[in-house]
Amino acid sequence: MEVAKNRGWTSARKAGGFTLLELLVVIVIIGLLAAYVGPKYFAQLGKSEVTIAKAQIDAFEKSLDTYRLDVGRYPSTEEGLAALGTAPATAGAKWNGPYLKKGVPPDPWGHPYQYKAPGAKSEFEIISLGRDGQPGGTGEDADIGAQ
Repeated sequence: MEVAKNRGWTSARKAGGFTLLELLVVIVIIGLLAAYVGPKYFAQLGKSEVTIAKAQIDAFEKSLDTYRLDVGRYPSTEEGLAALGTAPATAGAKWNGPYLKKGVPPDPWGHPYQYKAPGAKSEFEIISLGRDGQPGGTGEDADIGAQ
């Protein structure tokens, strides 16, 4: 009788968990999957930040056009995009803002947008300096703007 009790206890002990080797194999597989999927995920994240910056610049352009219809001119470089949220002293009674509901947000990387009027190729320029916050660059570091 005692022999049967020992066998039952031994078989229950063996079936109770995973071996160290099985756990290591699973961890390695998860690591390989993360190494394969991770870079693709973060590349998409970078592309979405560029898309967000373009959408924000487009919204600024529309707000600036409305500002121009009301005031008769675009804000000067000194007035900047802040003129869309608070009336500059030079706008007079024609200012009918605010033209942005929540003020001027930073670009997706946390840098302020650059506004210049007149621009090199048009009446104004709005530029995000990209991920690195420096002029020029390539990829996600490239300048994004409306000119």
